[in-house]
This record gives sequence, C-alpha cells and structure tokens, in this order.
Amino acid sequence: MTEPQPAGTGKAQPPAPKRNAFTRFLDTVEWLGNLLPHPVTLFFLLAAGMVLLSGLFGWLGVAVDDPRPVGAAGRADDGMIRAVSLLSADGVRRIFSSLVTNFTSFAPLGVVLTAMLGIGVAEKSGVLSAAVRGMVLGASKNVVTVVIVFAGVMSNTASELGYVVLIPMAGAVYYSLGRHPLAGMAAAFAGVSGGYSANLLIGTIDPLLAGITEEAARLIDPTYAVTATANWYFAAASTLVVTAVGWAVSTYIVEPKLGAYNPDDADPTALDGAAASPLTAIEKKGLKVTGLVLLGVLAVMLLSVVPSWGILRDPVTGDAMRSPFFSGFAVWILLFFLAMGWAYGKVVGTIKNDRDVIDGMAKSLGSLGLYLVIIFFAAQFVAFFNWSNLGSITAVKGAQTLEALGLTGPVVFIGFILICCMVNLMIGSASAQWAMTAPIFVPMLMLLGYSPELIQAAYRIGDSTTNIITPMMSYFGLILAWAVRYDKKVGIGTMIAMMLPYSIFFTIVWTIFFFVWVFALGMPVGPGAPTFYSIG
Repeated sequence: MTEPQPAGTGKAQPPAPKRNAFTRFLDTVEWLGNLLPHPVTLFFLLAAGMVLLSGLFGWLGVAVDDPRPVGAAGRADDGMIRAVSLLSADGVRRIFSSLVTNFTSFAPLGVVLTAMLGIGVAEKSGVLSAAVRGMVLGASKNVVTVVIVFAGVMSNTASELGYVVLIPMAGAVYYSLGRHPLAGMAAAFAGVSGGYSANLLIGTIDPLLAGITEEAARLIDPTYAVTATANWYFAAASTLVVTAVGWAVSTYIVEPKLGAYNPDDADPTALDGAAASPLTAIEKKGLKVTGLVLLGVLAVMLLSVVPSWGILRDPVTGDAMRSPFFSGFAVWILLFFLAMGWAYGKVVGTIKNDRDVIDGMAKSLGSLGLYLVIIFFAAQFVAFFNWSNLGSITAVKGAQTLEALGLTGPVVFIGFILICCMVNLMIGSASAQWAMTAPIFVPMLMLLGYSPELIQAAYRIGDSTTNIITPMMSYFGLILAWAVRYDKKVGIGTMIAMMLPYSIFFTIVWTIFFFVWVFALGMPVGPGAPTFYSIG
C-alpha cells in the first residue's frame, strides 16, 4: 500500500494500481469470510438454530420413510423418521441433563487429548524441529524442493510444526542457495497446508475427523465405528502424489514466474543472519538414538497385531482390522511421540527428568484452550442435530433428490469435493467445517451406498486443497508476515495468486487419483475400511 504524502509537499499521489477480475474475486472471498462470526459463536448459533428448527418441524409434523430394514437399531415401529421438537418439555429436560455428557462423550475429544500428551513431549524435547531441519538442510540443491514439499506433508503429524518451523526455514534455505525465498516458502506452504490430508503416519487430525465421521454415521447406523486409521492407505499413497505435484508446480510454474530474487525488495533487517542452522553433533546423535528407539516401538506394535496370537487382535474373532489395535490407535500415537521425545531429550539434554515430560504434556494441553471451547459448542450442535432427526430427514431427502437426478454413481464425489473446496474458503478449520457438514453429507452419501470412511477421504481432499488460497486459514496472516520480510510489496492478493496454481493442480490431480485408487483399482482407503455401505 502506498503511504499518503504529507500535506503541502505538492507531490501528486501515484495512481492506484489497477484491480483485475482475479483481485476483485479475492476481495470478495475475503469480504464474505469476514462476515462469518468466530467459530465458537458460529456453533452456538447453529446449536440454538437447531433447537428452533426442531420446534418448527416438529410442530409441522415433518416425516420421511425410514430406508433401514425392519428390525434395524433405532427404526421406529411405523417405519417413519419424524422430526422431534427440542422445544417441548421433554426436549428441554434432555438438553439440560445431557449438556455436559454431550461434551465429555464427544468422540474426537478424548482421542485428541490423549495424542497431544505424546506430541507435547516430542515438541518439548526438540526432536520434531531437529528432524525437519535434518531432512531439509541435508538435501542437495537439485532435490531440495522435493524434500521441502515432502517434509511439509509429513510435518502435519505434529500439529503446527510445519507452519512455525518449516515454512520460514524453507525461505532461508532457498535464499542461502541463491534462489527466490518466496518460492521456497510457497513449496513448504503447499506441502504443509495444501497437502494437509496426506501423510505416511497417523496424526492428530485423523482421530479428530474419524470421531466426527462416526457421530454422523450413527445417524443412520447407531453402532457404526470409524477408527483413526480410516484413511491411512489413501493418505499414505497421496503423500507421493502431493509431493510430486507440489514439486512440479514449484519447478515449472511458481519459481519461473517469481524470477530472480532482488535482495533490495526485502526488509532491511530481514536478511541479517537469514540462514537455517545445521544440526549439531549432539542433535545428530539424538536423532540416531531416536530412530533406534522407534524401531523398537514399531517391533512391539507389529508383535501385538501381526501374529495370530497378537494380544491386540480381536479376542473373539482373531480379526486384526476390527480390533483393539486400530480402535485404540490413539494410544500408539501417544507412545510413539512419547518415545521420540524421551529418547531424543535424554541425549541432547532437553528432557532431564519426569518433570520435563510432565511440563511438555501440560504445555501441549494448555494450547488447546480454544479448541476445547469450540468442541463444547460443536458437540451440542451435533447432539441436537441427532436428537431432532433433522440430520436423518435431510439425508433421506438429499439422497432421494440425487437418485431422482441420476447422481448416484461415483461422479457424485466430484460435486462433493468441489463443495468442500468452496466451504473451506470460508471456514479454515478442518474439524469445524467437518463438524458442521458431516451430519448432512455422511448420512446422505451412506444412503447412496458409500461408506463413511470413503466419504471422509473425499472430504479431506476438498478441505486440504484450498487451504493455501484462503485468508481464513488461521496461519495465513503469519505466513504473509514472513513473506513481507523478503518482499515488502507482497500482499494478500500476491500470496493467493502465488499459491493458486498449487490449489488448482492439487484439486484436479488428487481427485483423479481418488477415483483411480477407489473405483479403478478397487483399493480400500484404510485398514478394514469398506468402500461401499449397505443398509441392514
């Protein structure tokens, strides 16, 4: 933005830069997004609105035929699904008696809190930062872009690590190599945020989304269970796809468009010491010891489920997929990161005793204050939606509409993914968006014959690919602030224009890969995860 000239200087104001159609579109997106209230307020309004709507539809006697077979759990004797008023005396009593348990029994809550205990210890020890630095700084100039995008994808396992460590580091690495630092930041941002739903490992977002999906699926099937590993196979394979696309877009579109870097464009103090510090000898030793410890944890994991006598197989059927191993996978996340943090911290001296471990856990949970507030109101909205039967009614009506239009085949997922892309422009939180839309789309697509696990995998494509072009994404402002240090002229429009090619190609290629993986190759999206769902 051009600063105004002091009065009396006689200097003419420079003309305002021309605003093209794309810039105006970005302004519109930002304006619409700014109209949305805070996620906490949004879920409060949705929950309150659900109570009012249930009263209206209950008074009108809205009902639909229940598509579930006779005798199915939750099916009424008359075969109808009726709107239930929460404004009735029974409804008000149910709200007051269940408000606390709605929150404490919300499926994602316990899993996320458990996983974050281990991640907190790993962050306290410094092993996550060291691993990322070792991966990026150890790469040659020819493969550094591939490594940065891949490291960005993998950093999603550890919450905000990629945003606060990898993205600024990537800019410093590119600058030290004589390349445009914004190109490095763009590649890292693409991996961290655009590839948010791809990973070789299970991260905190997996149990969170699985819990929300499970709650939504139970509107149709009250006994349905979704595990944290529901999308593991597809997410792992997607890691390679996202890395390849991110590298290609960086190499052939973004970096050539940015051109040669002019240090004169930077903030005068931004480039002082702009270099990522290499690993020290003690840090390298810590990573080696950590690797050995993790091999031990992996061996224990395999012994608990691979042999026929594995203690975490289903004790009745002996099944390895539908077993305590996968239903309790959050415990493995806890042990995995706890072992990482303890081993590395003991070597480098960041973890000296049990108090350091406890401090890491406490700090990690302390950072979840806003998340807990959001989840409290999201849990009420989901519960009210369930009690009112409006979710089931909407699902049945939506499924009937799609059938009438002939949109029951796999092509329905193209529209679903694009809808998720658009909603994500306004609501940057993956869990907040899914808590709002899952109760509608999961039952609807289940009635068309698709499994909740498959629906969740498709949602995650739409949720990830537009993260990098919306100012509503919580870290967008922080990344913009780092970019301005390298180029004073960078604004929101510049950032979005730079990231838009990633968003476009991620959406197209990832959607095609989804169809090839699921419908052409017939591959499951996760361990024990079906592709199709049959009522009854």
